[in-house]
Formats: sequence, structure tokens, C-alpha cells
Amino acid sequence: NDEQMFDLIHGMRSRMITSPVFNGDRILGAILFEGTMDREIEGRGSAEYLWAVKGVVPFLKVDKGLADDADGAQVMKPMPGLDGLLERAVGKGVFGTKMRSVIKLANEAGVGAVVAQQFEVGRQILAAGLVPIIEPEVDINSPEKDGAEELLKAALLAELDRQPADQPVMLKLTIPSVDDFYLDLVRHPSVLRVVALSGGYTRADANARLARNHGMIASFSRALTEGLSAQQSDEEFNATLDAAIAGIFAASNT
Repeated sequence: NDEQMFDLIHGMRSRMITSPVFNGDRILGAILFEGTMDREIEGRGSAEYLWAVKGVVPFLKVDKGLADDADGAQVMKPMPGLDGLLERAVGKGVFGTKMRSVIKLANEAGVGAVVAQQFEVGRQILAAGLVPIIEPEVDINSPEKDGAEELLKAALLAELDRQPADQPVMLKLTIPSVDDFYLDLVRHPSVLRVVALSGGYTRADANARLARNHGMIASFSRALTEGLSAQQSDEEFNATLDAAIAGIFAASNT
């Protein structure tokens, strides 16, 4: 059943988080699922464990998945219970949130709808006392990736220009086709950090692309767990994770 399945997934996530190589020396933050936030790691709430034991800032994934394709994009499904979830997150020591939309084509209406919704919900999250990670992912396989990124940057800057600097947001973006294309976002006073998603690139490819984008740091999920398995001994698991973190950290430090 779902509960047993999630217990297994939680076991794998706990193994990563409790690994001696996973700590605040090289990792700024970690994004938790609601089911992870509600479970414990070594007898503490997961968010509390991350910050108190590991020195890693906890974030919570708050979206309920993607709506159907419209205008070459997918906005987020409605989140009717969001206020209650945010209140629980604050109570558990969570710092910020993450929510994902997807852009597939260079369609102004689609990109506009994604960005408008992200900032509308983002302001609701800020009002609850949390820092939102705005994530409008551009599909790495889009035939119009460059054009979509141009529209996205313009739409993000328009929203950021009316966002107070004392209410900053974070941005989680696909690594752009043009190196340093998002420098204006990195330097924007209303942006706390710009982080990069791996988006389906292999770790080696994602790291190489990220290293060419100054001021962007990694927020990799698929690329971080590449090569890890439940069957590995602790020694193998920790060595594999250590190498992954080292490579991603180096690519982020440009």
C-alpha cells in the first residue's frame, strides 16, 4: 500500500540525510515532501533534524502536481489546503517552500500564466512567513527552449520589479541555453538565490552546464541520486553520495 511504499522511500531519504557526507558544509538546503516532513529522522522531525543536526535549511514541496497542458505550458493544480499546510510547516521549523510548473513552448500566454500563478501563490507563502522557491521549469527537450527562456526571463523580471526587496523570493530554473542568461535575476535585489534544476540531464552534463552559469547553484534531485541504491553497503553508498555532492558543489561554486 501507499503507506508502506512511502516508508521505504523515507528510509532511502533518511539514509541520504543521515550520511556523514550530507551536511551544511556543502549543502545549503533540502526540499522535503509533506510525507517526509511529517515523519521523523533519528527521533526528531525531519525539518528539525536537517537544521539542528546537519545545519541544512529545510524547504517543503507544497504543490499538488500539474494541470493539463494549455498554451504550451502546465500551471499547478489548485491547492485548497495550502494555508493549513503552511501553518504546519512553520510549526515544524521549515524555512521555505517549493512549487513546480512546466513550460514546453515559447508561448507568451502560457509563460505568462505560469509566472502569474507562481507569484500569486508565492505572495501567499511569504505572508505565512516562509520563503517561496518559484519553479517555472522549462522542459529541456522543448523545441523552443531558447525562446521560452527569453519570455520567461522577461516575465520574471516584470514580477520581481514590483516585489519588495524585504520580501525576497528564490528562483529554481532550468539551466539556460545561453550561458549566464539569468545573471539579471541572480543580481536582482528581490531574489535571495537562483538555483538550477537538473531537469533530466545526466549529472556530468548538468554539472558542466551549471559551471558555465555564474551565481547559479544546484538544486539537483535526479542528478544527485544517480548511482545510489538501497543495496549498497554504507561504505559504497556514502562514497557514491560524497562524489556526487563534491561534483555538484564544485559546479555551483562558479
